[in-house]
Amino acid sequence: MSTFSERLTVVQQRIEAAGGSVGSVTIVAVTKTRPASSVSVALEHGLVNLGENYAQELVAKAAEAMETSAEMGVKPGAPQWHMIGNVQRNKVKLLAGVVSLWQTVDRAKLGREIAKRAPGAKVLVQVNTTKEPNKAGCEPCDVARLVEDLQGLGLVVRGLMTVGPTNQAEDPRPCFSLLRDLSVGLGLEVLSMGMSGDIEKAVSEGSTMIRVGTALFGPRDRAN
Repeated sequence: MSTFSERLTVVQQRIEAAGGSVGSVTIVAVTKTRPASSVSVALEHGLVNLGENYAQELVAKAAEAMETSAEMGVKPGAPQWHMIGNVQRNKVKLLAGVVSLWQTVDRAKLGREIAKRAPGAKVLVQVNTTKEPNKAGCEPCDVARLVEDLQGLGLVVRGLMTVGPTNQAEDPRPCFSLLRDLSVGLGLEVLSMGMSGDIEKAVSEGSTMIRVGTALFGPRDRAN
């Protein structure tokens, strides 16, 4: 069984093989449904950007990480928590002050709530590039307007985020290239795209941030 260190090395090698570099592509370690100890493991290996899908789980792990990171001598301000799951507006108050980057802002109403609870927050606009009706994200044609609206609320729009096709047999590169083109047109820096199964394709299309769970921590328990 491979260790976390070995799996991290493989992820870094995959980034580099696709034309990226460890310095240019941020790895967000996704600790969703993982035990709290997974946070400590990530921090021990220098991964300070952590992603969670559920509000209560993020807040609970963040509280515990405050204690463990101090004991481990992790630099102040770490970890940086990324909210990568869908956010209901009634959960924003709970997350405000804990989340460093809101990755799934796909509507102005959610932006207004974040601006109210966490003025000046850093956000990404989630875009539905796959045209799947049940997938979150605003339509590509609405991105520019939403970015403008969020900036008008005082939020800092760092970039764009997308999730590749649900059908893993489908090539995600057209979705990733669409997001890249939208980002370039808007002058945004961050492109959050790519997960454990499609790291190479995302990086080759310009990803600057990948969200990785299984490739780092191994398969999840079947119950999760």
